[in-house]
Amino acid sequence: MTDELMWGAEYTFNVDHGYFEALVRGWRSGILTTDDYYNLCQCESLDDLKLHLQSTDYGNFLQNEKSPLAVSVIDDKLKQKMVSEFHHIRKQCVEPLATFLDFMTYGYMIDNVIFLLTGTRHKRDMNELLPKCHPLGMFEEIGVLTIAHTPAELYNSVLKDTPLGPFMAKCMKAPDLDELNIEIIRNTLYKEYLEAFYGFCMTIGGGTAETMRTILQFEADRRALNITINSFGTELSKEDRGKLYPRIGSFFPEGLFMLKNCEEVEDVQRVISYYPEYECLFENVGDDVGDKTFEDKCFEYEVKVNEASFEQQFHFGIFYSIIKLKEQEARNIVWISECIAQNHKAKIDNYVPIFAEKH
Repeated sequence: MTDELMWGAEYTFNVDHGYFEALVRGWRSGILTTDDYYNLCQCESLDDLKLHLQSTDYGNFLQNEKSPLAVSVIDDKLKQKMVSEFHHIRKQCVEPLATFLDFMTYGYMIDNVIFLLTGTRHKRDMNELLPKCHPLGMFEEIGVLTIAHTPAELYNSVLKDTPLGPFMAKCMKAPDLDELNIEIIRNTLYKEYLEAFYGFCMTIGGGTAETMRTILQFEADRRALNITINSFGTELSKEDRGKLYPRIGSFFPEGLFMLKNCEEVEDVQRVISYYPEYECLFENVGDDVGDKTFEDKCFEYEVKVNEASFEQQFHFGIFYSIIKLKEQEARNIVWISECIAQNHKAKIDNYVPIFAEKH
């Protein structure tokens, strides 16, 4: 019997992972408050915004940037800061946290691969595309993606020996890399990835399994909804659509069967009515000015799910959640920055507050 089984995670967790959990909880306490957002929304220029951010945990991360600031620079610097914090933990941690953090990067790898495949298909230069890839999703072989013209070549020449190799092995049937097949590859890779990550978290057990079950189930369900809605009016058959759904979410199995047979958005909403926790995703969604989109509602729900990770201790869920919350915070800052730069403040309040009820 291992020490963890005998004494419980609270007696053994801190030996290897306590410092990193404390670090993440420190970053959580630095999440921007309601007052911070109010002050950012009052800024008249990006230089004013830079000045206010200096008084937060972001400190002087923009100090070397000259005026006038560009929104793209703010976006890049926010990403760099988050990535450096992630690598600070990854370089020092031990198993099984190391593998857990590696799993977190696989989603970004998938996004980078699909981004480059789409870009090269539209004759974009690789030297132009690579700097736009997410730094958490970079790997050694990524620069040679241009040599692949079929899924088989993509697997054998590029991805076979990468962490995405086992996932890509399930995408070999498509004859070429046209737009529809690239989307099928994206969703198949994500399906395999989410199911593998879910399985890994369940083997860790305890608080990690409990928190990550909720988080990954929502991620799987969100992907199922997006796949369904985005496939309306395309050549993707219902049978092929059903093969792309991750089978770990709340929708599995009955909900996925119903989603597979949906013909329009109203059908999807009827399926959602059987899952009260998700009804909020379609409430007050519209196309008019000021209306929230389905994507906006998903971001709001994702924030609530990841906030809940911090209600427990001695688990790895907070490492996943802090990255997701920091990404949402970055989207909030970039949104406010865009509104200020364009002098269009009518929608400046359309950001997603984080830990708003805790401040």
